[in-house]
Amino acid sequence: MQERLLFNSKHFDVTIKRLCYQLIENHDRFSDSAIIGLQPRGIFAARRIQSSLTDILGNKNILLGELDVTFYRDDYRRREIISPSITKLDFLVEKKNVILVDDVLFTGRTIRAGMDALIDFGRPEKVELLVLVDRRYSRHLPIEPDYIGIQVDTITSDKVKVRWKETDGEDAIWLINDETNKSA
Repeated sequence: MQERLLFNSKHFDVTIKRLCYQLIENHDRFSDSAIIGLQPRGIFAARRIQSSLTDILGNKNILLGELDVTFYRDDYRRREIISPSITKLDFLVEKKNVILVDDVLFTGRTIRAGMDALIDFGRPEKVELLVLVDRRYSRHLPIEPDYIGIQVDTITSDKVKVRWKETDGEDAIWLINDETNKSA
């Protein structure tokens, strides 16, 4: 197994700030916007984005939600263990500009499930997608992000692991290549 560091903590911080400034270009002080992180790992990115935006703008009222999509997934019955997370969304998304946030975009199925789950909380004016890592060439659904931290060209057997200081002890993005899955 080979591991390659794509982002260290310095690149990580710079990328979060860059994504925040891109969001600021399209959202008027976030008065009609909400940031919603997809469980389980998109919530860390969403929290960081909201915290950074609060520091940059001085706006402490940027809405932040956490959305569990477990039972909206098209594969949840195929999984052996279903471990749902908690949805924390204490506002309606009706007529809001919603920024869905996830750590890694791979097949697009989690994002589709997120959009399905989101509708239970109202009809947003607009939905945008922010991802820390866009794994190109692997989509099962026609979903593309509006805001991208890094694009990585991967094959199916590759894994992208986003490590968060809060849970993993470091901020880093790793590309893990399992060569045993490759045919000779």
